Amino acid sequence: MRSLFLLLCLFKASLAARPFLNEPDTGFDQYFANLPAGELPPLDKLVGLPDFEAAARRHLDVQNYTYYRNGAAGEWSYRNNLEVFNRYMLRPRTMVDITNIESTLPTTILGHNFSAPFFISPCSRGNYGNADAEKGLVEGAAAGDILYMPAFFASMTIEEIAALKTEDQVTFQQVYLDSNDTATRETFDRVQQSGGKAIVFTVDSAADGNRHRAARYGVGSADSDYTLITWDLYDHLTAMTELPIILKGIQTVEDAQKAVEHGVPAIYLSNHGGRQIDGSRSPLEVAIEIHQKAPEVFSQIEVYADGGVRYGADVIKLLALGVRAVGLGRPFMYANVYGTDGVKRAVELLKHEIAIDAGNAGIADLKRIDPDIIDWTRNWTPA
Repeated sequence: MRSLFLLLCLFKASLAARPFLNEPDTGFDQYFANLPAGELPPLDKLVGLPDFEAAARRHLDVQNYTYYRNGAAGEWSYRNNLEVFNRYMLRPRTMVDITNIESTLPTTILGHNFSAPFFISPCSRGNYGNADAEKGLVEGAAAGDILYMPAFFASMTIEEIAALKTEDQVTFQQVYLDSNDTATRETFDRVQQSGGKAIVFTVDSAADGNRHRAARYGVGSADSDYTLITWDLYDHLTAMTELPIILKGIQTVEDAQKAVEHGVPAIYLSNHGGRQIDGSRSPLEVAIEIHQKAPEVFSQIEVYADGGVRYGADVIKLLALGVRAVGLGRPFMYANVYGTDGVKRAVELLKHEIAIDAGNAGIADLKRIDPDIIDWTRNWTPA
């Protein structure tokens, strides 16, 4: 018994000590070893979403890169967001006709049609990655026919972003709100007049994020106040606009059930990219909790999730639990370093990965994924 205990202690210690790979080693640095410092690799040579971060890290100045990259405190939640997907392994089925899998990529989000079950999450300060700010995100989303959720603290105004949209392009506007009704009505009016189809109310930042890495470079949280955010406030806000209000930052099954009680049309599982409070669980773990304790939530309201998604298989695991659409923030901010073409390339790569990963897992229809295609027993073996 004592020897078993010692072995477990050693195993845990090895996990804690092993190096964290922010980007997996798939040969990027070796392949581009002769590229001059600071120069972006050719876009057509990038083969997956992690490549965009590697390229951005080499190209951007450290302050701007740090704004996108940073997490809260010791960044354990940031790290967990990335690593958690490989703790739940696929159980691929064979002898399944998956030849029409690409035709199942399109989905609806609050009744709006899109070409794929993923979207561009709200991220501030587009100009930190590209002089054209959010232009590439708007245009790339339109070209790929996916949803874009502009951030409240985007470099461009709500109106400037709206002016870049194609005809009939759908966007949902992310906002930070408090009990100031005058400011809230003004924000709601601006969103509606600019053609926004929904409000994405971030509720996981009632206080400033504890961001050590960001503090070193003076690029902390865009929202640093203490803010009153309650269910009574949500009920009050719904009477101030005809637009649906999505709650972004749900992190427990209890709050998901509470959202159903309050008639919330959709919830967005997120821990703010691991940027608010270190030690918070990943959205995948929250989705698992809801699936195990209150699976009816997924049929009662629409559920979205983001956090650490980098591969097609990551998207599939969230969809298998009942998540309708999956958000990606940092990968698209890094892709936006290349502008519109970079965002378009990232969209294309992820669509392809979702389709081929689903096919190799024996999934014939992305809207009808058997949750048993994943082994939901946590695997602590190092990824």
